[in-house]
Amino acid sequence: MIIHRGGWVHRFLQTLANRLKIIEKEKDMLQAALDHAYNGVVIVDEAGYVLMANELYANFLGTTIDGLVGKHVTEVIENTRMHIVGRTGVPEIAQMQKINGHTMIANRIPVFNQGKVVAVVGTVIFKEVDDLFELTARFEKLKKELEYYKGELNKRLHAKYSFDTILGNSKELEHVKTLARRVAKNDTTILLKGESGTGKELFAHAIHRDSSRSFGPLIKVNCSAIPESLFESELFGYKEGAFTGAKKSGKKGKFASAHNGTLFLDEISEMPLMMQAKLLRVLQEKEIEPIGSETPEPVDVRIIAATNKDLKTLVDEGKFRHDLYYRLNVVMLEIPPLRERVADIPLLISYFLKKLEKETGIPVEGIDREAEELLVAYSWPGNIRELRNVLERALYVKNGSMIRKHDLPHSITESRVDSEPFEHRYKHQLTLKYAVEQVEEEMIRRALKEERGNKLAAARRLGISKSTLYEKIARYEISEQD
Repeated sequence: MIIHRGGWVHRFLQTLANRLKIIEKEKDMLQAALDHAYNGVVIVDEAGYVLMANELYANFLGTTIDGLVGKHVTEVIENTRMHIVGRTGVPEIAQMQKINGHTMIANRIPVFNQGKVVAVVGTVIFKEVDDLFELTARFEKLKKELEYYKGELNKRLHAKYSFDTILGNSKELEHVKTLARRVAKNDTTILLKGESGTGKELFAHAIHRDSSRSFGPLIKVNCSAIPESLFESELFGYKEGAFTGAKKSGKKGKFASAHNGTLFLDEISEMPLMMQAKLLRVLQEKEIEPIGSETPEPVDVRIIAATNKDLKTLVDEGKFRHDLYYRLNVVMLEIPPLRERVADIPLLISYFLKKLEKETGIPVEGIDREAEELLVAYSWPGNIRELRNVLERALYVKNGSMIRKHDLPHSITESRVDSEPFEHRYKHQLTLKYAVEQVEEEMIRRALKEERGNKLAAARRLGISKSTLYEKIARYEISEQD
């Protein structure tokens, strides 16, 4: 037969040749893809004859690709089931298989064309079960780390303190707590005013925790710790490329982080005047404008501000905007200094000693009468924070089981010379209430001891309800071991 150039036979052969080239090219591309796969891969036809494999799988079997292709899987792969999957069409996922003394985990997936199995793809997921166990262990470790960091993040973003953790039952403190509980329920802007160490941050936590925003974040900003040049980016954030040195991903500001929650602006008096104007706009418009942004972004944030300075005086001196002052001062809570709530000092001493005993591991039975009188008489310019520090120092310097006068700093032991006589202060502000509480606590402890810890029986003995007894046990911190 003579084949003429351009004739139909010639054209037919040319088409076949072109198709062959395309098929060869596709095969080479498929082989390249298989060779770059992380797992070992083998492909067989429906009868179980090897069509393709990658170098990783061949190396695992201790042979070459040429040594596999064209052979039946039962000849080259130990304990194989590829031909069975080709016959049944049922996939086998994550099956253990022993090959050359190694245990691997394999997948066998049938490939269908027009309802019939035309091939089976096998992959080695792990060459050793130990690899799986190692990966699982790594996963569990990462999961635990993630849970830990999520927990830490939640601690930082949510309120740690409640009104119950603000210790004291003096009328001065109770008045502030009552008002704080009342205003916590709505979104009123609150200004906390008090000396350093009075517990302004505790009140901010408690108000957030008692509000409808308690499931949202509580973001804390210390205005005195932020350099003036960074204030705007800290509060409002910035977009990608907003300025030289900006992060590629941009930065989320404190306002955006506090969305649907509370933003606590501590030391608000230290905020620069320029930022005061921007803060006022946020309070009025309920939106922020990150640096580099072309459009404002809405935010839903409740503001709690705090200061240890008289903002009205700063307004008169031109150091604080009067419009911002009135915007913040919707409800002002003035937290009393410790010298104005001396009735709470014995309770605070007892609480801190128990807490410090656990933290330091130094046993302490308490504080003697003379040392307690000195602490009650002292003016406490550093307030509760100073009281805690004094007690912690006394734990380290004491020689006996009790804290005594000589364990206290000279600033306290010598302060009574110029102060109001202790008897006068103690008599009209503390004696009766303190004596009643001391007797009450002692009677509760005795009743519990005599009733061997049976609270219902102890309540009957004392003539009070069980719920009242539980309340007083919590107040006096009476434990099961006491």
